[in-house]
Amino acid sequence: SYLISSMIIKRTQQNLNNQILNKMKRETLIKNLEKKGIIVRGTTEEFNNVDGGIWISAECLENEYYFDYYAESRAFELGVRITLDDFLEKRGWYAEWNDPGTIMLWEI
Repeated sequence: SYLISSMIIKRTQQNLNNQILNKMKRETLIKNLEKKGIIVRGTTEEFNNVDGGIWISAECLENEYYFDYYAESRAFELGVRITLDDFLEKRGWYAEWNDPGTIMLWEI
C-alpha cells in the first residue's frame, strides 16, 4: 500500500543520511590523520569491500612511528602508539590489525 511504500522510502532516506554523516566523520578523521603525517592508503571498501573503515599501511616508513605490530615498548598498546590510540578514542574510533602490515580504523 501507499503507506508502506512511504515508510520504506523514508527509512531508506534516513539510512542514506546516516551513511553520509558517517562518511563526513571518516573524511574528517582522514584529514586529521594526514595532518599528523600518517599516510592513509584508502578506505576499507577499497581494501576488502567492508564498509566504514580506514585502511592504513603500517609498513609505510612515515607510519612506523605510530604503528608497530611487534612493539614491546610502553609507548605502544597492542602495536599502536598510545598517543594515537587516545586521539582516536576521543574521536569515536579505534585501531584494529588486519595483519602485521595492515591496520584498519573503525568507528566505536
